[in-house]
Amino acid sequence: LVSDGGGAVVLVSEAKAEELGIPKVELSGVASTTTHRGDMAQMPDMTTTGAAVTGPKAFDEAGITHDDVDVAQIYDSFTYTVLVTLEDLGFCEKGEGGEFVEGGTTAPGGELPMNTQGGGLSYCHPGHFGIFLLIEAVRQLRGEYTGERQVDGAETAIAHGTGSVLSSSSTVVLERGS
Repeated sequence: LVSDGGGAVVLVSEAKAEELGIPKVELSGVASTTTHRGDMAQMPDMTTTGAAVTGPKAFDEAGITHDDVDVAQIYDSFTYTVLVTLEDLGFCEKGEGGEFVEGGTTAPGGELPMNTQGGGLSYCHPGHFGIFLLIEAVRQLRGEYTGERQVDGAETAIAHGTGSVLSSSSTVVLERGS
């Protein structure tokens, strides 16, 4: 479903966050890359995305491992995109994305709850969906939800977006502030 929408992320100093009384969420790691120009036919390899570059860089900058990630928000333009991205980010080996998700690993209550807002394939797919990934990650880390949607005790979240024609990728690591 292609639809309109909008969102914003407001960054403030620690002092301002304390003044406002809002739970702090810190940006711990970020990386972006572009792998090719043109359409998908220009992809160097249909089974590898820029997440293979951005994931390790963002994780390294944040000083985390995959075991530290409590919740993931991954752009799901197509089912294929999610599986390849999970593999490229290193949550599972190449070719094992389907097996990784089929047992409920990414479902609510699973080992790696993913797209807790429902994902773009289930509720909307505007061209700027990446902002929704960041917003959901922040809300999860702040514990703003009740019920099954909230990942209990979430302290570390990743958001990963893939843009253009699978040519640009960005990974962001967010952590609950102290």
